[in-house]
Amino acid sequence: MDDGKSTLIGRLLHDSKNIYEDHLASLATDSRNAGRDKIDFAMLTDGLKSEREQGITIDVAYRHFSTPKRRFIIADTPGHEQYTRNMVSGASTANLAIILIDARNGVLTQSRRHGFIASLLGIPHLVVAINKMDLVDYSEDVFKSISDEYREFSAKLPTRDVIFIPMSAFYGDNVVMRSDKMPWYDGPPLLSHLESVHIASDQNLIDFRLPVQYVLRPNQDFRGFAGTVASGVVRVGNEVVALPSGRISRVQRIIAAGEDVEHAFPPQSVTLCLDDEIDISRGDMITHPANVPWLAGDIEALIIWMDTRPLQINRQYIIKHTTRTVRGRISEIKYKIDPNTLHRQDADSLQLNEIGRINAQLMRPILCDEYANNRQTGSFIIIDPQTNFTAGAGMVIDRSHKYERATPQYLSSQKSAASNLTRHTGHVSIEERERLFGHSPVTVWLTGLSGSGKSTLAYAVEKKLTEKGHACFVLDGDNVRHGLNRDLGFSAEDRFENIRRVAEIAKLMNESGLIVIASFISPLKTDRANAREIIGQGRFVEVFVDASVELCEQRDPKGLYARARKGEIPDFTGISAPYDPPESPAVRIDSGKSTVAQGVKSILAHLRQMRVLS
Repeated sequence: MDDGKSTLIGRLLHDSKNIYEDHLASLATDSRNAGRDKIDFAMLTDGLKSEREQGITIDVAYRHFSTPKRRFIIADTPGHEQYTRNMVSGASTANLAIILIDARNGVLTQSRRHGFIASLLGIPHLVVAINKMDLVDYSEDVFKSISDEYREFSAKLPTRDVIFIPMSAFYGDNVVMRSDKMPWYDGPPLLSHLESVHIASDQNLIDFRLPVQYVLRPNQDFRGFAGTVASGVVRVGNEVVALPSGRISRVQRIIAAGEDVEHAFPPQSVTLCLDDEIDISRGDMITHPANVPWLAGDIEALIIWMDTRPLQINRQYIIKHTTRTVRGRISEIKYKIDPNTLHRQDADSLQLNEIGRINAQLMRPILCDEYANNRQTGSFIIIDPQTNFTAGAGMVIDRSHKYERATPQYLSSQKSAASNLTRHTGHVSIEERERLFGHSPVTVWLTGLSGSGKSTLAYAVEKKLTEKGHACFVLDGDNVRHGLNRDLGFSAEDRFENIRRVAEIAKLMNESGLIVIASFISPLKTDRANAREIIGQGRFVEVFVDASVELCEQRDPKGLYARARKGEIPDFTGISAPYDPPESPAVRIDSGKSTVAQGVKSILAHLRQMRVLS
């Protein structure tokens, strides 16, 4: 802030003869009204009232100008840390970034921050303009000192094309014309560099990508797919594939600006007509068959957080990628980056203007590329669904491999008892349900004596999971016997059938994406083994709520032990019926020593260790 960005742009426009006379006269009047002795060129781009009052840039302002050699669009972006998100907006489509440094102040935090963000955004060319040299007597030593410090920092960045230019934007030194006040500088002035910097190779002309924005169907004889060419080149007669359907056709016509053309390239807005009638809609992508993007539902990305409301893990956001909009969750923050040192730091959230590497789970896959190879299809924005505010900007690094898991056993090879029954499979995959709910579905099977505290613990786990945004449900032994299994008694055969039915219900609930917490005495290990087989080894989590018969009898919340001692309840577990304690449970909780909160903590810790929860 106050390093002279807007002044530099105004001087650049003025000295290159790109300001109309009436505009210049109006600018002179505005400068006098603001108490300036000379024309304040910063007012050319700082048009907001609040900007002129404070003398700073707040919003992004775009100015167009041209020289005989090249046309330019300049984005004047704010320098204050508070408006870093505005800087990101302006830099997102740039070929070249100018980092302005006040020669009096040297390299500041924001100087590093903006250089780092520019490199993250893939801007291939960087100019470090050391401004206000007139205020340090045009000192070569000051220029070299600042250049050396920033050169050491920029060596850690992927951007390699970095040059340093000393200047005074206020007086026009080394802006458009070479300055005779700095004879020790033998490089070009800023405008000469802007006119000659090589940008032809900045565009990706290899990977053809056309995100479909709209389907044009004015009549029965015309069907065209409109969009902006994101990258690559397409020609009439090229074979193309529509994604994600995978249908292949050939380009029949290319229409740009109402006229047929033989080829199209970025960033042209075009309409493609194909030889075949293919079902393509907004959000689909047309590419070459031998060069297709990733179809990714889980991605790793670097994001810049742009909302005053911090990022929340597993909260649902809207992801806008090219022309496709999907819902998704940030499932993990791997680390955040200190822009001053470029060091990685642990983080469980991201605040305004912070930068971090994350894993995201999307409810529908997107067609994307690595951002380093394709800025258009490798970038996305994150939208808060409640406020519709652009909360973050992201750059795809890779498809995430964290959530690859062994497929649970569903006993699909087992034959049904009735040969005329067929197992049906829906159109929503397990992976899609996991993205929707933000967890893997499992059954937490709590076993223990009556009075051991299973139900109390089960409902406490349910409450904690629900607070964290997970979909779950408790299957309680008493509740099941009131309804589904009220036809069953307590004989060995009926106990087996009771557990079998519960396991089948838990399996169906797992397949719907829910976490099931089953609270059943289930005294026999053979019954529990059968439940594990039905639900699946990978989804069955056995929790032994361990309490002695004496402790349970002291508690006796339902008075059952007293009735069993009197012989009123036959085959009562622990008194007149055996209990087989688990030999190697996933979690063992001593309910005589552990509190309910401690028990909940142990179960959730095990679920996180299994990577059921993020």
